[in-house]
Amino acid sequence: MTSSPTLPAFTLTRPQATPLDPPPLYAQLREEQPITRVSLWEGRLTPWLVTRWEDARAVLGSPAFSSDPTHPGAPTFREGQPKNPRGFFAGYDDPVHAAMRRTLTREFMVKRINELRPAIARLTDELLTGLTELSGPADFVEHFALPLPSLVICELLGVPYEDHPFFQEQAKAIVDLNVSAEESARAIANLGEYLLGLVRTKRTTPGNDVVTRLAAQVDKGVITDQDAAHLSAFLLFAGHETTANMIALSTITLLNHPDRIPHILGGPDQVASAVEELLRYLSIVHGGLRRTAIEDVTIGGVTLHAGEGVIVPVHVANRDPEFFSNPDDLDLERANVRQHLAFGYGIHQCLGQPLARAELQIILPEVFRRLPDLKIAVPMEEVAFKQATAVYGVRELPVTW
Repeated sequence: MTSSPTLPAFTLTRPQATPLDPPPLYAQLREEQPITRVSLWEGRLTPWLVTRWEDARAVLGSPAFSSDPTHPGAPTFREGQPKNPRGFFAGYDDPVHAAMRRTLTREFMVKRINELRPAIARLTDELLTGLTELSGPADFVEHFALPLPSLVICELLGVPYEDHPFFQEQAKAIVDLNVSAEESARAIANLGEYLLGLVRTKRTTPGNDVVTRLAAQVDKGVITDQDAAHLSAFLLFAGHETTANMIALSTITLLNHPDRIPHILGGPDQVASAVEELLRYLSIVHGGLRRTAIEDVTIGGVTLHAGEGVIVPVHVANRDPEFFSNPDDLDLERANVRQHLAFGYGIHQCLGQPLARAELQIILPEVFRRLPDLKIAVPMEEVAFKQATAVYGVRELPVTW
């Protein structure tokens, strides 16, 4: 993407030499112009970029900003991006957002997620056993980081895991920014059609799962069967794509900071704080959270006018030295780490964060307990990081143990 003559282009590309850090341009902007316009779509749109933690939280928590991508100034991930179905409620404002989210709130309460912990631990053990039976080097993503959250979300939803090649392929099309808006919309529609069939199946063969309970809400007239299908599709997509990337990137990060690994093995309190710091440090939604001002509002001394788009790169805000001391250091005992923005902030804060936390808290200690000699099998410069995607990660990670 090229920049306009006067504005820096918004880029997702991280330098190969520092793939775990945000592009250095954004640290410079945060210091010199913390709220500034950037070029999107080769200059055809010039949204605001908000790079400080305080300003980012102000935008994300304010009702003066909309998540609806149909606003003319909306800085969508793809030019011409159509509006997703209501079940993909992150792109809706209240009251639709609140109504759709409410149907799932109970599913992600901490108590319910804690009931899943034994299953997560069992699946972790099974996949690590399978990995150790391979003659390395083996791809950590293919054999562990991707199948584990996929198995967990399938168990939660009641989706047959044998269909995972199909839904993983659709998920790739949704987050890959080299894919056209039409292809991304088609992938969402494909997931919706697949889940619609499952919703109807669950009416006659119910289980103890989310899709069954959504089907029951259809029968009560709370939501439509299309809503139930797309809510399930949204969870299926989001529930494995993001966590898979966090597992792989967290593993890389700890292998690059081997002195931090004993902290991961130190018990529940220590692993909980370590997971929060990894979430802050990595903040994998590096495409930024996208909003549009629906009224004039002043943020950080700058007036943003109604109709103007805003990009909030949380991976940059979470490295703000004005809020996090020595933010480029991986400090697994950081005092204020729970105030990171990795899951967003405000009414759109990630609904599935209790599940993501539980998975990481269980998985990471077990990886390093079972594989104390785990190593990346290629030089770091040869690791295939995902660049042109809304969610950062690695395509593959050869490891030995």
